[in-house]
Amino acid sequence: MFENLSMLALQQYWWVLVSVLAALFVFLMFVQGGQTLLYTIGKTESEKTIILNTLGRKWEFTFTTLVTFGGAFFASFPLFYATSFGGAYWVWYAILFVFVIQAVAYEYRKKPSNFLGAKTFEIFLVINGLLGTILIGTAVGTFFNGAMFSLNDMNQVQWQTPFRGLEAVLTIHNVALGLAVFFLSRILGLLYFIFTVDNETIVTRSRKQMLVDTALFLVFFLYFLIWLILKEGFAVNAETGVVSMEKFKYLHNLLQMPLVLMILLVGVVGVLWGIISTVFMNSLKGFIFAGTGTVLTVLALFFVAGFHNTAFYPSVYDLQSSLTIQNASSSKFTLIAMSYVSLLIPFVLAYIVYFWRAINRKKITDEEMQEESHVY
Repeated sequence: MFENLSMLALQQYWWVLVSVLAALFVFLMFVQGGQTLLYTIGKTESEKTIILNTLGRKWEFTFTTLVTFGGAFFASFPLFYATSFGGAYWVWYAILFVFVIQAVAYEYRKKPSNFLGAKTFEIFLVINGLLGTILIGTAVGTFFNGAMFSLNDMNQVQWQTPFRGLEAVLTIHNVALGLAVFFLSRILGLLYFIFTVDNETIVTRSRKQMLVDTALFLVFFLYFLIWLILKEGFAVNAETGVVSMEKFKYLHNLLQMPLVLMILLVGVVGVLWGIISTVFMNSLKGFIFAGTGTVLTVLALFFVAGFHNTAFYPSVYDLQSSLTIQNASSSKFTLIAMSYVSLLIPFVLAYIVYFWRAINRKKITDEEMQEESHVY
């Protein structure tokens, strides 16, 4: 089956899979967003316990999706993996660190032998939520704004700054996306509290806090989106592979890929409707609309970054070192072999959906936390 596909079709297939994993990961970062709200929404010990346990039952999904995303990128586009992870390693070290302390915090916060105290691990969770979301968003921003690297004839990466990727924070457009992801994750966290917690105080506080986070999210997201469609982009000549700057490149991508434009618009509307229906109509299911909208929006942005003859990881130091889905991919044999492995993905997703619904079959309450044998 996959043997009959062209090399370009296989590369596009894998870019779609990588984009789906990225979109699911951003959605699942509602766990990180919820952690940053621990002291805003939870004022008592019992309220904090409820919040951390409704999030704690899902944190492993986020971590697993991040690892799967990295593995899929390594298998399908190894030159990106080598360039970014081998060059901008301080960023990835920082991301790895904040996710490791999250795992440690959930494991040890309530341990009887916890000599550091519960508050220490709660601060770890807040750090994970704050830095994890902003760093991920800022790193993805380099897909549109480029990074300072060059590749030699052997495809060995030379990073052109001593900051090894951390210089991305000096680009306002990158930081705007990072902050947009941060506030979006908080919005999703608040919606998740309303969706899963049976505690009127927590639900009421969540609705009020959502207005603040929504306003800040819209400021940074609209800035990023407007600037994206107005900026120059990194265009690739389909015949020669030469990279050049093109005015309004990402706007052209959206207009010339109407399906992607539709996915983006439906995604943005889904996020907004999830918020509006929750705040103004007292809906309890805004999380479903906003979560679906988040997945569609991120999916569209990755399509804009990688499709339609666009360099998905551009170099602002040496344009011709920029990475595309054509020059960064694995061999055809590897892509075909991995494509057969990818047929297992629907079964994995079905497994996740089954246990997700089993965990959420009833809302979490204070009484349950007092009776539960395992509490985060």
